[in-house]
Amino acid sequence: MFIPNNFRQAEAGQLHALIQAHALGLLITHGANGLQANPVPFLLYPGEGEHGVLRAHLARANPHWQELEGCTECLVMFQGENGYVTPSWYPAKAQTHRVVPTWNYAAVEVRGRPAAIDDAA
Repeated sequence: MFIPNNFRQAEAGQLHALIQAHALGLLITHGANGLQANPVPFLLYPGEGEHGVLRAHLARANPHWQELEGCTECLVMFQGENGYVTPSWYPAKAQTHRVVPTWNYAAVEVRGRPAAIDDAA
């Protein structure tokens, strides 16, 4: 994910706060059946592992869980607040007219190695 330096956030507490406030993450994997993407609610355990551990539940009927067994890396995207920024908000618009609209957003990209736990619970 491209992150301009002005918007880069390295503080783990801030990243964890966004994940906990917007716990529905998009789980993305690439396996034998190609790309798979499913929205899944996650729980974050910030005190475990080097950067925290994410846990989630996939329904047995969802074939995506089977892809996790052979998967060496997955991506989970969490999206927070977002909104359109009109060029009229920039003072320079009246002077130069060289401003463009943009979209501000908060997002966290998590990469890691998935582990499937297949149990009756």
